[in-house]
Amino acid sequence: MTSDAFTVLPPQTATAATRLRVATYNIHKGVRGMGAAKRLEIHNLVLGVEALDADLVFLQEVRLHHTRDAARFDQTILGWPEQGQAEFLAPEGYNSAYRSNAFTKHGEHGNALLSRWPLGDAGHHDVSDHRFEQRGLLYVPVSWNGTTVHAIVAHFGLVHSSRMRQAQRLAQYIAKELPPDEPVLVAGDFNDWGERLDAPMAAAGLTRALSKDKRLPKRPTFPSRLPVFSLDRIYMRGFRCEGTMVPRGGGWARMSDHLPYVAELELN
Repeated sequence: MTSDAFTVLPPQTATAATRLRVATYNIHKGVRGMGAAKRLEIHNLVLGVEALDADLVFLQEVRLHHTRDAARFDQTILGWPEQGQAEFLAPEGYNSAYRSNAFTKHGEHGNALLSRWPLGDAGHHDVSDHRFEQRGLLYVPVSWNGTTVHAIVAHFGLVHSSRMRQAQRLAQYIAKELPPDEPVLVAGDFNDWGERLDAPMAAAGLTRALSKDKRLPKRPTFPSRLPVFSLDRIYMRGFRCEGTMVPRGGGWARMSDHLPYVAELELN
């Protein structure tokens, strides 16, 4: 796949000094399909992440290693990357941070942050609600234009009651661990099919980054081939949203079951 096989977002402009472009993307572990039809998409995702031209890219379902898929796809032309997926996907000049959430028989997966700005020490906060789903928050401070932005990558559970408790734990983490007067970004896959998380997130002091276009305030991102649900979101404190984008097209629909969600933010 070449870069012209999918929509490329407009490049950053002169407003980049005051505007922060943030993207969140569930990459489905860099593979698609089942059984004999299973295919490796991580090399195409490199082009996709680069095309977003985002200052910060919040990634979910990222792998550091997986022995079975590595053995299978090592037989293909491009092969399984020797690096972890977070490091492999980072465009030239970007920094990356990664922490595992879930451990399985053949490997693991978790959350990552890619940044064209310097990163501080990464931390992991377990928000698993039951033994069938391992969930966590990746926390990384970002140094952006002299401002510390507290970035949290999230991937909430499949059950509504679990998501509500995870939102409460997120709120407790922010209140206990982060300075109250500094900007915060929480982005990821919230699995909120019923659109019921905005209120508990607001109680934590977080506003959802939404389009100013009233015809499409909540841009759907799932499923990627015919998006109906707005599962992928950005919540913010200390920012205002100046616009949102969801890139569409054949290439984007192929690479993951989610589409990226992108927001242009400015400090309040």
